[in-house]
Amino acid sequence: MRAAAGFSYPAFGRRPAAAPEQLSQAGGIPDLETAMFRPVKGFTLIEALVVMAIAAILLAVAVPAWSHARAAANAGAVRARLATSLLDAVRHSSIAGTEVVICPASSSGLCSGSTNWDSGWIAFADINGSRAPDPNETRLSGGDALPDDVHLRTTTGRTRLVFQPNGGNAGSNVTFTLCDSRGPRSATTLVLSNAGNLRPGQPTAAAAWNCVYGQ
Repeated sequence: MRAAAGFSYPAFGRRPAAAPEQLSQAGGIPDLETAMFRPVKGFTLIEALVVMAIAAILLAVAVPAWSHARAAANAGAVRARLATSLLDAVRHSSIAGTEVVICPASSSGLCSGSTNWDSGWIAFADINGSRAPDPNETRLSGGDALPDDVHLRTTTGRTRLVFQPNGGNAGSNVTFTLCDSRGPRSATTLVLSNAGNLRPGQPTAAAAWNCVYGQ
């Protein structure tokens, strides 16, 4: 049906179209000139360099701190493991009435004959007194190889520990020097008395240096 001349039907549900300048002022379609010259937000080269420099400084501080914390934790774990092995040796020698030997381990699972305990240690009931583990002798809990950042040494000439049936340590006192990648100042000692008692101490400067940097 066509509308009569000069008459138009109302558009129900629709609003009259607004002029472009009205939309721009009302917050609708942005003004073209304003959009073209609006500043773009971002980082300048100097700001990026500053952020990178700060990140590098934080990383340089955080990495050594994390490495030192890890070394301290590893050294503490080795110390606890060694104390456990020594207590087991004292207990077994007293209960079984036989000598127990603890020595640094070799790659073949025997005593290495060295004062370097970095490869771990073995403990066994030395029934025949040979100071070497035999197939029929009881193996006690030993120690695995130490982490790369931890080292363990004993007094010169003390390549093994022998616990007697009374629980005492044969021979003179033996001193363990425990150190890690934090350096000689963080080294400590564990002194095992003839009675089988273990006490902490401080190593000499030479012993601490040899523990950290020696072979």
